[in-house]
Amino acid sequence: MATKTEDRNGTLAKARGIRMSASKARIVLDLIRGKHVTEAAHILEFSERLAAEPILKVLRSAIANAVHNDELNEDELYVSECYADGGPTLKRFRPRARGRAGRIQKKTCHITVVVARLSEEDLEAKRAHEERQAEKSSATSKKSDAATRRKRVAKSKPKSDDAVAEKEAVENEPQDAVEAEESPVDEVVPDDAAEDAAEATSEEEE
Repeated sequence: MATKTEDRNGTLAKARGIRMSASKARIVLDLIRGKHVTEAAHILEFSERLAAEPILKVLRSAIANAVHNDELNEDELYVSECYADGGPTLKRFRPRARGRAGRIQKKTCHITVVVARLSEEDLEAKRAHEERQAEKSSATSKKSDAATRRKRVAKSKPKSDDAVAEKEAVENEPQDAVEAEESPVDEVVPDDAAEDAAEATSEEEE
């Protein structure tokens, strides 16, 4: 489907005779022009247009040509050029009224994708961006771990305080019960003894 040719601006791959008009293919090609090959592949994979499928095949073919034939690194490639040229038109006819024939034109196109290596400045900017993203992700993971640890500690503290309070209540409960049982006895016994003494004295007087 795709052929590899040498070009001074990069590695080229073509697909000829695609059964769609060139204008429909150009709409999708405009989305990936100048993009990194990985980003361009993601755009084509999630595109809902029918032209995205053949263009994705041509893009993958161009990447394979650059990697295997030109010995380039896939991570350093971007879509330098992409365009669609008109191909031969297939003419069909449909019967119409009064003996006439309606013409149907089935257009085709040739899709070309060229991938090239990023410049040194772009590669340095890309590496710096990846390093920043890695640092941010690591910092975010550390923050999330610290927050999770704090939440676990906060959840465990009330439980420990409640356990200590319950233990103290259990230890203090028997002492309070003993004091409550002893205090009425001390108060009642003297009163009964006083009443008995008073009754005894009144009987002696009588």
